Amino acid sequence: MIRESTRQVSDATQREVVNAGDYWMQVVKAGQVLRIVDLEGNQAADTLFYNAGNPEERYSATDTIREQGNVYLSAGTRLLSNFGNPMLDIVADTCGRHDTLGGACASESNTVRYDLEKRCMHACRDSWMLALAENEAFAMSKRDITHNINFFMNVPITEAGGLTFEDGISAPGIYVEMQAQMDVIVLISNCPQLNNPCNAYNPTPIEVLVWD
Repeated sequence: MIRESTRQVSDATQREVVNAGDYWMQVVKAGQVLRIVDLEGNQAADTLFYNAGNPEERYSATDTIREQGNVYLSAGTRLLSNFGNPMLDIVADTCGRHDTLGGACASESNTVRYDLEKRCMHACRDSWMLALAENEAFAMSKRDITHNINFFMNVPITEAGGLTFEDGISAPGIYVEMQAQMDVIVLISNCPQLNNPCNAYNPTPIEVLVWD
């Protein structure tokens, strides 16, 4: 569902550009609004969410899909945790739909999908691992990497029930906006993937904004 935001960029309390291949890891407080902007179009922002007070509670694709009865996420979607609690609500979205089934790229999946020689290429899982290593205060490890959302990524479901990775449906300036329902740790990997057409083989920056 397309729904534009009424928030003004000039009112944001945080604003940061995240280059392709980099990560963004911060706590967004309950009531704050987070916006992720696809600056140049067809980029993928692979995102994890955790309860800041108890990271063992985290975003659950299973619970979210079951409760909303839709495999795609958009304005009006409530993101649920593995404890069944509301974490964030998508309050605005100018893309139309976002994937939560395709998972994130990793060195292992690069070899399976593309070629053995692709194993050494940087991937979202590497960015998440680096973020956890560089942010020890969160006391998290690789075992905490679980369900993610691929904001702006186009992953259609085939008639046979499989997934395909297709050209992106986003465009420059497209954004998704979420209001936190609890204090959440947000961990974004701005995807560096060079092997699938979701970003036209050209990873580009995103922008992250927060409103109080």
